[in-house]
Parts: sequence; C-alpha cells; structure tokens
Amino acid sequence: MRAAVIGIGSNSVRSLLVDVAGTEFKRLRRDREGTRLFAGLDEAGNLDRESMEKTVAAVRRMASDAAHQGAEKLAIFATSAARDAANGTEFMATVERETGIPLRIISGEEEAELSFLGASAAAKAERCGMIDIGGGSTEIAIGTPAGIESAFSCQMGAVRLYRRLRLDRKEDMKPVEVAAAEILDEKLREYPGLVLPETWVGTGGTFTTLAAMALGQPWTNRTNVQGTVITCEKIREIGEKLAGMNVEERKQLPGLQPSRADIVVHGICILLGVMGRLGMDRITVSEWGNLDGYITKNYCCDSL
Repeated sequence: MRAAVIGIGSNSVRSLLVDVAGTEFKRLRRDREGTRLFAGLDEAGNLDRESMEKTVAAVRRMASDAAHQGAEKLAIFATSAARDAANGTEFMATVERETGIPLRIISGEEEAELSFLGASAAAKAERCGMIDIGGGSTEIAIGTPAGIESAFSCQMGAVRLYRRLRLDRKEDMKPVEVAAAEILDEKLREYPGLVLPETWVGTGGTFTTLAAMALGQPWTNRTNVQGTVITCEKIREIGEKLAGMNVEERKQLPGLQPSRADIVVHGICILLGVMGRLGMDRITVSEWGNLDGYITKNYCCDSL
C-alpha cells in the first residue's frame, strides 16, 4: 500500500511518501517547506492570514504531489502552533477546504509518542529516551520496543524562544539554556518517579544540522547523519561558533540550512539545557521522526 502523511509544524511543513508492506515501510519521497506558522501568532494568540495562507499553500502542494505519486491513503496532522492558536478551528477548516482532507491537531503527548516511534530505532538500545526539538515545543519520551513509558511536551521550541530571548553572541547562550532547563524542570515535577535511560536519541532540524556540521558535510547530504553520535562538548562548540556569527554569515556555512540560520542557536541552547538537566553527555541523531512514527502507528500491521 502506498501512503503519505503531511505534518504541519511550527517552523515547517513536511511530507513523507512510503510503500507499506506488513510491519515495514520503504521511504519513497520526502519534502519540506519552511513556513514559520508559529511566527504568525499575534498577541491575541491568533494565526495571522499570511502565515496561514503560506502554510495551506505548502500543504495543498504536498497533498497534490502525493496523489500524483499514487498515494492510496493521505493524512494531515498539525502540532504546536496549531495547538496554541485561538483560531485553530478556522485553520483546520481552511486546510480541509483547500485539500479535501481533514486536519487533525494532535496533543503534545501524542506528538512525543509519534516522534519516539519514528526515531528510537536509531538508538540501537533496548530502552532509550527521545528528544524532538521543534519550532514551538520540545517533546520528550522514554520507552522500549514493547511500549512507551512516558511522553510529554514542553512549551519551548526554537522559534518560540527566538521570539522571547535575544541571542546575538555566545555570552547570550546561557540565559536561553537556563530558560530551557527551568521549563523542563517544571514539567518533570509531574513525573516524580521518572527513571532516566542511559541512551538518548534526538530528532528534528537542530539535530540534523548538528550532525552535518560535526561531519563537515553539506546539509543536503544525508549520508551518515542517521546514527551520528554527538557529544555535549561538540554541541557547545558548534553553538558558540554559530552564536559568534551573524545570520548572513551562518547562511554561508554548508552544513546549515539557510532557512534555519536565525533560530538554530536557540535550538542548540534548548538541547544544551535539556542535556544538562537530564545529565546527558552525548546523544544519537535520527533522521526519522514523527512522520515515520505516524506511518508506523497507523499503517503498519502489529505496530505499537
């Protein structure tokens, strides 16, 4: 069966087209377009017209592409920005009107679960934790192949903290790290018995950017990104290097996707804050994420 899923994130719209056979699937095509939906949230919590139109246009294009590629099933879900939006119902109706496909806004917990299902295989461990740093939120989940033990979402993402905290030089990194650690610490109070795993995996643009830069390869070259292990020391080194550059200088770096140049250091600071709070010294990068998890959960037989 050929299936596709489109995920509307706070920073970008992404799609994945696969062929499913039993419990496995083969990735055929993936697409991404930066739309910064979260940046369209105004002071009243409403998504502005421009951000919605840009996002809906990307979804419409990807849905059309999937249909032309023979997708028999197509699903669309949205995450943090749509969850936060006061006019989320209007946004849902617009997406369905333009594509003919219902949009489902998923909870932070479900987003964490989907990301874990997609990314955890990269850890190659019986029990692991997963971190997914997005534009509006960061999801964390812990589990094993038999099931997920805990999954939650924190209100901190690269775009969200970019709008909240100025970061023009490496000395500005610490306040962002502290803010991320404090947000996580508040969430962890809801999980007093949480047992942390030894192995962690990370998914999302912050992680693939770090992997590309650590490997010294262009961001368009996905070779060796999956399964790359990056130490906290290396992450800080890359973060400080980027923090010492302006946005235009960052855009010239081959390992950095230009559309992430302004928010990338905020994403790195979130990661450093989380790693410090959870006592991590390294993390494994996964190219697979919540789109893959959605396929696994909804289209693969005998999935979790």
